[in-house]
Amino acid sequence: MDRMIYIGMVGAKQAMEQQASVANNMANVSTNGFRAQINQYLAAPVLGNELPTRTMVMASTPAADLRSGPLVPTGRAMDVAVRGDGWLTVKMPDGSEAFTRVGNLQVGADGQLQTMDARPLVGDAGTLVVPPGSALTITNDGLVSALAAGDSATGGAEVGRLKLVNPPAADLVRGEDGLFRMRPGAAAAPVDPNVRLRTGVLEGSNVNPVEAMVAMISNARRFEMQMKTLQTAESNDQQANKLLSSS
Repeated sequence: MDRMIYIGMVGAKQAMEQQASVANNMANVSTNGFRAQINQYLAAPVLGNELPTRTMVMASTPAADLRSGPLVPTGRAMDVAVRGDGWLTVKMPDGSEAFTRVGNLQVGADGQLQTMDARPLVGDAGTLVVPPGSALTITNDGLVSALAAGDSATGGAEVGRLKLVNPPAADLVRGEDGLFRMRPGAAAAPVDPNVRLRTGVLEGSNVNPVEAMVAMISNARRFEMQMKTLQTAESNDQQANKLLSSS
């Protein structure tokens, strides 16, 4: 009887945790550059002094879906999207680097080129500082130029080149802030000259809303099935108690 209760309990618990992950994907279906979490169940042995006859169900999000999302035209010169594989590099408050696909850029109050959530972009020689009042142009290889009032389209001053990287997917780890970083022990990601950008567009989320909705329904039904297992175990326990009390 305890095995039945244990199976139902851990199954219901992991169904709830996986439902939370799917719900997070669904909530970010309209978030630019978002990468869906991949969810799966794992069987793990129960460690203890008992015989190794039981396994535990574990929900896991081992990786992210790194497929590109749809490109949405915006017509804004400072909106960029990575074509195919690759990442923009941003600088974190602790000085480390993180990677993002969100390319709606702006110039901060201190003149630094940054994302809309105020994370400075990293260039090939450090952060990129834009002269006040300049209009920016960004080429498909990440070169940022600043045009002052009256400058021709080809007479701008080079600000720097965006650091575009493409590390192996196995070396990337998603953080709680949605940004990706190199896994512990991995070497720093080098600049990849093959990464290209498109300007005037933003990359949307790669979450498929239909698949996410189906997964939510499936997890809800899986949770109900595990709860019925617990209810059956309770009913069997009650019947057993009646038999023992009447004997």
